[in-house]
Amino acid sequence: MSAPTTTHVKPGMGAPGTVREHHEHHELSFLRKYIFSTDHKVIGIQFLFTGLTFFVVGGLMAMAIRWQLAWPWTKMPVIGGILFPNTGEAITPEFYTMLFTMHGTLMIFFVIIPLLTGAFGNFLIPLMIGAPDMAFPRLNMFGYWAMIPAIACIVMSFMNPGGGPAAGWTAYPPLSTIETAAPGSLSAQTYWLLALTWIGVSSMMGAINYVTTIVKMRAPGMTMMRMPLVIWALFIAALLQLFALPVLTAASIMQILDRTLHTGFFTPTNLVVNQMNPEMVGAAAGGQPLLWQHLFWFYSHPAVYVMVVPAMGMASDILATHARKPLFGYKPMVYSLASIAGLGFIVWGHHMFTSGMNPALGMTFMVSTIIIALPSAIKVFNWLGTLWGARIRLTTPMLNALGFVAMFIVGGLSGIWMAATPVDIYIHDTYIIVAHFHYIVFGGSVFAIFASIYHWFPKMFGRMMNETLGKIHFVGSFIFTNCVFYMMHQLGMAGLMRRTAMPYDYETYAHLQPLNQFISISAFCLFAWQIIFVFNFFHSLWWGKRVGRNPWQGCSLEWEAPSPPGHGNFDHQIEVYRGPYEYASPEVEEDYLPQAKKLS
Repeated sequence: MSAPTTTHVKPGMGAPGTVREHHEHHELSFLRKYIFSTDHKVIGIQFLFTGLTFFVVGGLMAMAIRWQLAWPWTKMPVIGGILFPNTGEAITPEFYTMLFTMHGTLMIFFVIIPLLTGAFGNFLIPLMIGAPDMAFPRLNMFGYWAMIPAIACIVMSFMNPGGGPAAGWTAYPPLSTIETAAPGSLSAQTYWLLALTWIGVSSMMGAINYVTTIVKMRAPGMTMMRMPLVIWALFIAALLQLFALPVLTAASIMQILDRTLHTGFFTPTNLVVNQMNPEMVGAAAGGQPLLWQHLFWFYSHPAVYVMVVPAMGMASDILATHARKPLFGYKPMVYSLASIAGLGFIVWGHHMFTSGMNPALGMTFMVSTIIIALPSAIKVFNWLGTLWGARIRLTTPMLNALGFVAMFIVGGLSGIWMAATPVDIYIHDTYIIVAHFHYIVFGGSVFAIFASIYHWFPKMFGRMMNETLGKIHFVGSFIFTNCVFYMMHQLGMAGLMRRTAMPYDYETYAHLQPLNQFISISAFCLFAWQIIFVFNFFHSLWWGKRVGRNPWQGCSLEWEAPSPPGHGNFDHQIEVYRGPYEYASPEVEEDYLPQAKKLS
């Protein structure tokens, strides 16, 4: 081990501050080093593997949903045996409802948010601001381990003998507040709410850590306007979590109380239906089901930006690095990120246009939603400006980042016109909404996740993922994703309703079955195509090409650390002299000028 290093911990706007001594690190046991670790890099990798595991589970549920929609009431050949091993029968309406409830829950709360903010937030923030670790390492560890009760509760919810949660991932009352469990036990829906509460606790711990670390622990010279867009995006996403997440957590606790203690926060009458005692009916309680919708969407619409804003930051960094050109319009990009997040707090009502909203209030939500297109358009034009005239390297991270931009444009354009109240009245419960949401969250966020894994894998593990396999994986994923979700717009325009297990019981929609079958076959191909990524990922962990500190020739601070970084991250003093995107600089012979390189 090298001699003790001195790391500056900055209390203010990038100026040198107090000095923290990091003495020689004693050898840790396997449990303390890799399981109960306080090292932000290990915690980030824990989030990464956990999120990817649930990605597979949520994907299997999506395949079961698509089987039912393409070939309703027929037995699934393989997926059914995995997800529903006790029967081997065709999907029932109740099981279908449970499937799309669990699919949405897992993909949002256990995959996208943990991967973008948990995995990459933990791994990148200290490295990219020049800090040795998070501000609160133990809180950081607890932030990951708070996911374990959430995982236990969501598993018990799914495997509950009385059936899984079946109120949709939005859990609207009164369907979600009527308790059906036997006395002395908890139903699947209650376990679902407990999982949501625990995952909120985990996210809150991470958000506190991120904000404190970014504000207080930047390296000397790292002013706010020298931070990479990734850090700005994660900082803004953490602020979104801090302001919005307590509302959902409080609402979840209130709904748990409605279910277990028969309070009346959301139930219009204190109706208790109990399998063991069905005659129990309480007096009127005066609860408001729409109150849950307001509280749920007050968090869950900003949560869309918790998923998309970090993806925007990561795509921005990757585009600049592999285009070998400074990011076009750095400050407008920062301000547009902040604007998107700020406007995201005042548009939650567009999820409720069909709930009987006052027209004047609906107009307010409609206009504020459409205005979000302005900062979003700034980002798109700045990405295109970055690419214009650049010396683009079509690496696997670059291809996936370009895929993110393309998907975000399609999803964003459909979001503008569906924000109009008269349009939404018709399309609200159709497959157009499914298509729009998946273009943003799957086509957008997931391609950004793939880009980030390919880009920062060498820094995480010291090895390079195979470029040929990566490009094959991207091409197939991009094609099949569009085959799946673009065609859903056509189903929605034809009026096909979402969230129903039996669309072909109605003669009106029978002619849409061939299109639904095409979508399902494309979805199966998309799922199977991810085997290439899985093989590439795990093969590269052990047999990938070893790389040095800076295989992509990037400018930001994480490339100053060894690959993978050791304890304390950096083996030399870090000081920042310039911004993070000094590519093609005339000051040096190379086509990049790192942030920490001091010119004589």
